[in-house]
Amino acid sequence: MTFVPPVHLPAIVLMGVSGAGKSVVGNALADVSGRVFIDGDDLHPAANKEKMRAGIPLTDADREPWLRIIGERLAVGDGVIVACSALRRRYRDLLRSYAPDTFFAHLDPQPETLEQRLAVRVHEYMPADLLGSQLATLEPLQPDEFGAVFRSDGSVDATVADIRAALASDLEEPPAVR
Repeated sequence: MTFVPPVHLPAIVLMGVSGAGKSVVGNALADVSGRVFIDGDDLHPAANKEKMRAGIPLTDADREPWLRIIGERLAVGDGVIVACSALRRRYRDLLRSYAPDTFFAHLDPQPETLEQRLAVRVHEYMPADLLGSQLATLEPLQPDEFGAVFRSDGSVDATVADIRAALASDLEEPPAVR
């Protein structure tokens, strides 16, 4: 097996709604790949965290500075893995404007799985009742976007293996015009 240093690999954005498994999958993927993992939640400005803590969904104006911070980090070019909801196409387009080769891994568990996870999850500022607004906002990946959808209902290891396999097959192909 040939080892490709992370600097030659695209950045990965683990996207999806709250409870999809972005942080746990991101940490596990970083562990097995030797990449850096950053939880995008840690990059939210304090005002965004306060709004979410109060149960108020963020607006596009609230999200833009946060997405720009994430985009700047993706642009470093070290193959970083970032957990970021990236729910709308325009958010992903903004991130791609900083790092065009970013791979978007949409973690998409069944609704029952989301409900079970959020029922037992304690989050610093993201209440479970904001899930509905996230689901309403979610725009699936389009065929022209570099990425794939992954069911994240099973084990973390299985999801990580699926993402790695998808990336490996994409990296074996000649680069497509995107």
